[in-house]
Amino acid sequence: MPELPQRQRFYHKPPEWVCDDAVYFITVCCAKRGVSQLNQTALFEVMVQAIEHYEVSGKWRVALFLVMPDHWHAMVQFPKPEHMEKVLRDWKRYVAKHAGIVWQDGFFEHRLRSKQSADEKWHYIRQNPVRRGLMDAPEQWPLVWYSKEAAR
Repeated sequence: MPELPQRQRFYHKPPEWVCDDAVYFITVCCAKRGVSQLNQTALFEVMVQAIEHYEVSGKWRVALFLVMPDHWHAMVQFPKPEHMEKVLRDWKRYVAKHAGIVWQDGFFEHRLRSKQSADEKWHYIRQNPVRRGLMDAPEQWPLVWYSKEAAR
């Protein structure tokens, strides 16, 4: 029987030339997909408290954070001394400990290189509950958090 290919580990370290205010589209998934785990108000409150704590600590700046039943999306900036991979790993660990969520290893990230790209991702994130048939309009979805500066 042929040996299966080994999954590659991708490191999320932006090159040194990427500016400090780069915005990333981030997706983090629960280990068990297809099961409603995250769309609970009490759990969302734990997640938002952790977001706000990390904001105050200067670990990241989150413009938009939206929770779906088994994953979340966000638009995030990481100040230069902070490492995206470490910040997200620590945040996931905190939420797992305080809310009992089991996360998939790692996360998906994509650096947004233009205002147009950022606007498209913002729209994509806000429309996610509508596309999944959970709401008729994005304004109806309660599990969304905006920074005061980024509220649209």
